[in-house]
Amino acid sequence: MNSRPVPLIPPALRAFLVRVPLLVPIVRLLRRGPLARDRNLLITLIVLTLLLGGLAARVSMEWFSPALMIPITLVGGLQLRLSSLAKLLCAVAVSIIYVAVVRGVGHIGPGLLVTFGFTSVLAALMARTRGKLGVQGLRGDAMLLELRDRLKSQSELPPLPKDWGSRVVLKQAGGSSFGGDFLVSMREGDIVDLALVDVSGKGVDAGTRALMLSGTFGGLLGSATDFLPACNTYLHRQREAEGFVTAVHVRLNLATGEYVITSAGHPPVVKFEAGTGTWRVSTAKGVVLGVVPDLHCETDHGMLRKGDALMLYTDGLIEQPGRDIDAGLDRLLGEAERLLPSGFRDGARHLVTAMSSGHNDDCALILIWRP
Repeated sequence: MNSRPVPLIPPALRAFLVRVPLLVPIVRLLRRGPLARDRNLLITLIVLTLLLGGLAARVSMEWFSPALMIPITLVGGLQLRLSSLAKLLCAVAVSIIYVAVVRGVGHIGPGLLVTFGFTSVLAALMARTRGKLGVQGLRGDAMLLELRDRLKSQSELPPLPKDWGSRVVLKQAGGSSFGGDFLVSMREGDIVDLALVDVSGKGVDAGTRALMLSGTFGGLLGSATDFLPACNTYLHRQREAEGFVTAVHVRLNLATGEYVITSAGHPPVVKFEAGTGTWRVSTAKGVVLGVVPDLHCETDHGMLRKGDALMLYTDGLIEQPGRDIDAGLDRLLGEAERLLPSGFRDGARHLVTAMSSGHNDDCALILIWRP
């Protein structure tokens, strides 16, 4: 059954336009096409600009100051296409020239002209960036926020049984919402797979690549038998590889506590053994992802008993300019000893804060333990 088409012009408006036939083409022009919103906003801003210029020239510059055209220009930069913004800037220029002719050039000072020039350049840059993205208005910022929220939700461990504990701490360089360290994880029954990945670079520069790889690695984690070799194959096929990627993969059996650690150029996982009260460095190692076509990793097997814990981290916690990595690892283990009195859950954030102070780098820490 076909639905009735929606009339282009509402019935009430059509009845009024019957008396004024010349207005019908104008109304249809304003309501037609996908760019109607841009066109209508452009017309509105141009009318406001010209009206403001006329009132400033003929009525009062105190009540209708030409400086009010600055927010109009900013609105155009945020909402209009670049071609439409150019028309609005022409209207602004015409209004300023008209005010200068009627009121005198002295009423338009050089400070106001410089402000208009700076605002126009800024508005043009915003419109040009949105044009490249193919979005209108503030949709580009909303897309970034959605991507950030997706990355944060993905960097959460799946729910664990009551006899297990976990803590994830991510800290991006410069306080950015995006960084080069991310976590992907999944759980099927009693088996938990988690991978901590570190993309070279820091902050927003590494965050864009991390956003792309997080989706890819998340898909491979649930489908590939050998997770890190599959990631290595994917990265090796990329023609334009930028920087390097390290990762560590842990498969944990929640029923027995058995685990398997596989590493690809990543800092070693450390295990806390409650029986001895010491931290043991994992022997798992491998080559950085994407360097060689076939990745061969040395795995590390073990078991988490009551009171034991596994700690995964990125090099941002142990690398500092002018200091050896081994010294950074020793310092990390020394600081980790302070976790015991307050517990792993409360001490994880303090550990990241203590290890990352004094340098600006992406940091990540994951703790899984059996209380």
